[in-house]
Amino acid sequence: MQINNVELLISAVRPEQYPETGLSEIALAGRSNVGKSSFINRMIGRKSMARISSKPGKTQTLNFYKIEEQLVFVDVPGYGYAKVSKTERAAWGKMIETYFTSRESLKSVVLIVDLRHPPTNDDIMMYDFLKHYSIPCIIVATKSDKIPKGKWEKHKKVVKETLDMDPADPLVLFSSETGKGHDEAWAEIYKAIER
Repeated sequence: MQINNVELLISAVRPEQYPETGLSEIALAGRSNVGKSSFINRMIGRKSMARISSKPGKTQTLNFYKIEEQLVFVDVPGYGYAKVSKTERAAWGKMIETYFTSRESLKSVVLIVDLRHPPTNDDIMMYDFLKHYSIPCIIVATKSDKIPKGKWEKHKKVVKETLDMDPADPLVLFSSETGKGHDEAWAEIYKAIER
């Protein structure tokens, strides 16, 4: 997919700040240093639309990116970063939960995990949360370029078993470096929007 127009609409904290675009929304969730910004930038063909920080836990708001007047990516704060205070973490958790459970235009959540390691307890909690609220999700296992191709299936199996994944949920292997999974991820996103 060729992306020419991307616009950061707003960095929101409360529901009254959410933009009313009439477009479908796809939220992007994942651990603080899992490569969420790199995923977004690769998907939209930009070097630095989503800020990549050397300090994990940088995204502290819901960032709404309008793409081609067709859909909106919503980058949510990364979870599981230890250096953030408990109070801050609780506030982010509440903000994300409010958005996920009350936003009618949310069509799916892209849950980004690191293919090199089994999903963490935080990843499992996030996946269980999405299943509990029947929120459709697409699992994207990133950093696939860091693993030999012959071991991809083994690592996919670990992701599926650790998350106890619903067979209906897609699992896309992705690499921000090589672009692997780019078209497949877009195909899953469009499927989610058309449901």
